Amino acid sequence: MFNKKNLTAAVVVSASAALAGCDQFFQDASDREVDITQMSPEELAEHLVLETDSYRMDQEVQEGGTGRERMQQDEVQALCSLEGSPDSETAGQVVAAARASYERPDGGVELGDWRRGAELARSGYGYRVGHNNDDHGTREPGANCYACHQMDPAETTYGTIGPSLANYGRERGTDESVLNYVHEVVSNPHQYFPCTYMPRFGRNFLTEEQISHVMAYLLDPDSPVNQ
Repeated sequence: MFNKKNLTAAVVVSASAALAGCDQFFQDASDREVDITQMSPEELAEHLVLETDSYRMDQEVQEGGTGRERMQQDEVQALCSLEGSPDSETAGQVVAAARASYERPDGGVELGDWRRGAELARSGYGYRVGHNNDDHGTREPGANCYACHQMDPAETTYGTIGPSLANYGRERGTDESVLNYVHEVVSNPHQYFPCTYMPRFGRNFLTEEQISHVMAYLLDPDSPVNQ
């Protein structure tokens, strides 16, 4: 779930500050003495996160499993753990892996309720663990679309990491090819944009019903996105 590059950098910075003036030997969770000066930055980051009990890795997470299992990279995450953009060979491997794991909904792609999609697009709730875990039983997780995209042209606050999606449906329509493409991108954007920062919403993130609502907010002619 995490970008390994960012996680590594953050942990190494924290570790560097903590290590100033300290002994080079640390004890891991099994009381083994470990010489961290012999580790690369990546090895040190993984050691501190996974082997020192500094994080509650046995904590249950919302999608099932534990924090430690959440940290295990799948094929796409491992391929995209690199500096800069992927080369053509890596990009091809990422696209192939993403397409192999994609599943179109039974009965085809349909649009849901754009009003529900608007709520999901504005909500960044969900999947946080720590001292106060997000409770999905009382509040559903959101898609947090506005963190990266402009959608409703009247909305004044939005991120710019991703392209503007204002008037997306008005400019493209809602025929089958558009519905299929948008569902593929929302579900697993690596099929078209290898190693993108956009989450794979179809991978234990949003339900198919929630994805249909977000798609309706993006494509429905009555949605504020298309006014």
